Amino acid sequence: MDQAPRPTHATLDERKGTETRALALIGRLWRDYLVRHWPWLAVATLLMSIEGSTLGVLSYTLQPMFDRVLVGKDESAIWLIGGGIMGLFCIRAVAGMAQRVILTRVGQLSTTAMQTDLLNHTMTLDSLFFHDNPPGALLERVQGDTEAVQRVWQALIQGAARDAISLVALGIVAIAIDPVWTAVALVGIPLLVLPSSLLQRYLRRKARAIRETSGQRAVRLSEIFNGINLIKLNRLEAYQSARFRRIVDSIVAMQVKAAAGQSLLPGLLDVMTGVGFFAVLLFGGSEIVSGEKTVGQFMSFFTAMALAFQPLRRLAGMAGTLQTTAASLDRVYRLRDLQPGIVSPARPVPGPKGSDVVFDDVRFAYGEHAVLNGASFTAEAGKTTALVGPSGAGKSTVFNLLTRLVEAQSGEIRVGGVPVGAMALDDLRARFSFVTQDAPLFDETLRENIVLDRTDIDAETLARVIEDASMTEAVAAMPDGLDTRAGPRGANLSGGQRQRIAIARAVIRDAPILLLDEATSALDAQTEAAIQAALERLAQGRTTLVIAHRLATVRTADKIVVMDKGRVVEEGTHDSLLAADGLYAGLYRLQFREEG
Repeated sequence: MDQAPRPTHATLDERKGTETRALALIGRLWRDYLVRHWPWLAVATLLMSIEGSTLGVLSYTLQPMFDRVLVGKDESAIWLIGGGIMGLFCIRAVAGMAQRVILTRVGQLSTTAMQTDLLNHTMTLDSLFFHDNPPGALLERVQGDTEAVQRVWQALIQGAARDAISLVALGIVAIAIDPVWTAVALVGIPLLVLPSSLLQRYLRRKARAIRETSGQRAVRLSEIFNGINLIKLNRLEAYQSARFRRIVDSIVAMQVKAAAGQSLLPGLLDVMTGVGFFAVLLFGGSEIVSGEKTVGQFMSFFTAMALAFQPLRRLAGMAGTLQTTAASLDRVYRLRDLQPGIVSPARPVPGPKGSDVVFDDVRFAYGEHAVLNGASFTAEAGKTTALVGPSGAGKSTVFNLLTRLVEAQSGEIRVGGVPVGAMALDDLRARFSFVTQDAPLFDETLRENIVLDRTDIDAETLARVIEDASMTEAVAAMPDGLDTRAGPRGANLSGGQRQRIAIARAVIRDAPILLLDEATSALDAQTEAAIQAALERLAQGRTTLVIAHRLATVRTADKIVVMDKGRVVEEGTHDSLLAADGLYAGLYRLQFREEG
């Protein structure tokens, strides 16, 4: 799980590196997702230029309005100047509306592309990555961080471009009227450089902490909703609520501190602007009284500076927005830059013709925890091989290694005489069908859960598959038949119905090797008998590997491989292993007494 970073005292070089990385991340965002929309962005920039420049033109028109109309009493100028000002506001309204629509469209398209790319990349990563990163944290990466980027980059582009253009236009007007007045008004601005630099680093730390704590919030919600029945049965509602409240309280505290930091620089700017206005009034008032400057010039200058106040204030607030963007982008690109350790070889060999499975002195460990310690066995083609043994013996790891969900540290695994690492991943995994204990389902119809991505399954084939999986009566009893929705994680179905769908999937897949992992362990006796019959039909003619804790379900297997502490300690048929009176015999007698 992601943890909020601890505050650190960064060196000057580290601070510069942080700021450089922020700009580099913004540049990468532009290259990856925005540059493809450059024609629309160019149009939006032109419209923003029009919108921003209207403020400068407006402030400039105030000089003739005061000097000619209000002071000079020239009634003929009223229509011309008034019409011009009204026209400026109309142009500003149209330009502003059009560029906001364009930027919203570009922002949504860019965010969607980023989310899709991030999801596609994340699905290529190894199973160990998902072992270390809970679904809630990844959900926040794919959805929360990308949406945060979309909100802030649009504000950056729209605000920075429009407000910068407005400031340039207003600055030209102010300087044209009197450069000395302009210098006096802005005398305090350089004093904000150091506070701004310190504030950006503070906001970057807070933004990163907020995004990472938001990931913890998503993890907590995911665990609560997925384990709601366990929570209810153990009366853990208050406990889970308190844990969730601690996380959201932490987010609130950080959000408040970040908001305070973001408002600090605009607040300082307000003070400096007030000082500037007062200084201009003291300095310029005497020139107006003496007749050196007109009232229209002063009002035009004053209006230009007043209109510049809000754009300048928003640009000052962009420091916090930039850091928020950089924090989210940093999390997105750190995930994007992770490379899968398990990939197809550069020159994969053709898929084998045989389907026998061989483990030859295979060793594997999760970190420092050894799981397989030189496991060796052969599962002969077309026969059923059962893997049994105590919990933690390494049985499920055998399946993960066989399909290259994880990679062995040493030894060799072969399918049909070909090392699994020499085959393309798609080719390797296409050779397996799976029926597991949990039978994961999607919140789609039964039909979609069975055929998955297959589009070549006609109604006759699907009916035969349903019959082979012993699903015909169950489907007929459902309100919408195969169009009945399975619900989240198959919540609308019983355990037996979920297992039958898993069997139907395996039938459609029609792969030469069948992997069964505790496929009937959580079922009642009657349902287990029906599922077991369907599995036996499915296993005919296939190389079948079965993981089972209930030894009664594997007595008819062609070979039973007994594992303990990551090693194969016994092999044989049910009768021969009982006669050997080893570990298998002990496990069988223990289960027989418990079941009896």
